[in-house]
Amino acid sequence: MADGFAPRRLAMRMVDKVWGRDLLPAPFAAPDGRRIGEIWFEPAPEMPQLLVKYLFTSEKLSVQVHPSAANAQPGEAGKDECWLVLGAAPGARLAIGFEREVSCDAVAAAARDGSIEDLLAWHSAKAGDLFYLPAGTVHAIGPGLALVEVQQTSETTFRLYDYGRPRELHLERALGVAITGPYDAAHRRSVRDGTRLVDGPFFRLDRIIGAPDSETLAAYPGVVQVLPLHGSVRAHDGSVAAEAGESLIAHSLADLDFAHAEVTLLARSI
Repeated sequence: MADGFAPRRLAMRMVDKVWGRDLLPAPFAAPDGRRIGEIWFEPAPEMPQLLVKYLFTSEKLSVQVHPSAANAQPGEAGKDECWLVLGAAPGARLAIGFEREVSCDAVAAAARDGSIEDLLAWHSAKAGDLFYLPAGTVHAIGPGLALVEVQQTSETTFRLYDYGRPRELHLERALGVAITGPYDAAHRRSVRDGTRLVDGPFFRLDRIIGAPDSETLAAYPGVVQVLPLHGSVRAHDGSVAAEAGESLIAHSLADLDFAHAEVTLLARSI
């Protein structure tokens, strides 16, 4: 082990959602009678700014937006995030940004009468797609998707529309932080484009096959969260391992053995 803490598995938490699923893709299984929408890995105290989770959808999620650190009010926190699509049913889509520049008044009116879905830009989604969402991006996740979400650790969400579900909306605050124009296509990538998926102002995310190469090692000089998608990653001393569906935190990539790794996500906060 390099100087620092020993690698360990992160605690995992299943979260029930009305839009979740009672049948989850392997290697997960929903407990009887529960509709699981999210599986969280509790942020490590060594990297508290980063939250990684799985999402599984059977219905649309609310139309929502998050503030940035610059426009968050006391008690709120900024939130950039990204989605890596692991599985998508035929026709699965994600709403990100608007089809065209829209006035705040028009967005407010559409949120009130439910036509906001018609203003949003709906992007087809397939396994391997990566969408980076800067704070302020209005978005909604459609049904039939399995995603990995990597985000700043923040619970600040402003809902504009929720399909009549009995949950609070936050129209005034949402419009105060929302970007009311199209989504920048430069924020969309694919795993086919290479190892690096996100190199943003708040976190980095890479998808590697097998062991990390020298360039990736250089990009992860400190604390790292490891999420095996296929295969396993373990501590060099064999004290702990993470299989697909689990996650490790390590002081350094040098502490980890990738001999049994196939496809792995690496994430760190910046």
